[in-house]
Amino acid sequence: MSLLTVGTVAFDTIETPFGRAEKVIGGACTYISWAASYFTHNIHLISIVGDDFPATELAKLKARGVNMDGLRIVKGGKSFFWAGKYHNNMNSRDTLATELNVLADFDPVLPAAARSCKYVMLGNLTPAIQAGVLDQLDGTQRLVALDTMNFWMDTAMEDLKKVLQRVDLLTINDEEARQLSGEHSLVVAAATIHKMGPKYLIIKKGEHGALLFHGDEIFFAPALPLAQVFDPTGAGDTFAGGIMGYLAKTDDTDLENMKRAIIAGSAMASFCVEDFSLNKLQVLTESEISQRMQRFKRIMHFELVD
Repeated sequence: MSLLTVGTVAFDTIETPFGRAEKVIGGACTYISWAASYFTHNIHLISIVGDDFPATELAKLKARGVNMDGLRIVKGGKSFFWAGKYHNNMNSRDTLATELNVLADFDPVLPAAARSCKYVMLGNLTPAIQAGVLDQLDGTQRLVALDTMNFWMDTAMEDLKKVLQRVDLLTINDEEARQLSGEHSLVVAAATIHKMGPKYLIIKKGEHGALLFHGDEIFFAPALPLAQVFDPTGAGDTFAGGIMGYLAKTDDTDLENMKRAIIAGSAMASFCVEDFSLNKLQVLTESEISQRMQRFKRIMHFELVD
């Protein structure tokens, strides 16, 4: 099934305890599309870049089956840029620079073929832009997912709540879930967020895995223990891309398949953090992904003995 991805395509400069990567490829839509491309090859990317963005990187995405008709390239413009430095625990970071550049004028217009995509992943953007994308869909979608952050809760909460009424799946971290719901308990927070619209809620807990909530059902997916994490940048978007790619591939949105999709997303995120930028995501094989998903199965499986 077809997948629509909307978000940033950008440059990042990243510093971690393990090194520094200068002006490498980043952006939510980039990570989402790369991760999803290992499961489905009918992806429509919607974003904006300047003509400083490497044509070779766009060609790599096209080769993965990503339709770039919805990518606007601004002649003479500069692409979105973010720079950050991670602390020793790799869970917190300082933003050193954020340059919106062409993203400041991002007003996505969906090509006709993209409006009927059955699966939609709205990356972390202003709620107004996310709503504008939803307005252009033809209404035949099987599942619409949305990512957001605490900044939009601080500055555009009412707009965000209106968008949440229109989506099926929300992915946020535990801090954001507490802020959005006003509840400390994640179980209570999930129940409150369900009432806002999304029937599925995924709460990300970084190195401690992720929780899936659907009605009264709860599923926990651990993060894979890794010997070393080099760069967490893009892990959340890679996680979302793996989920949406798997759902588009299987075309099954019931709870049991959603659990499998989360494992697919977790597997993709575990690859992402093993190197800077897209270095690992761009060289994976289907066999490696399958083996990693099997590792998740082994660490989660146990039998009760009477």
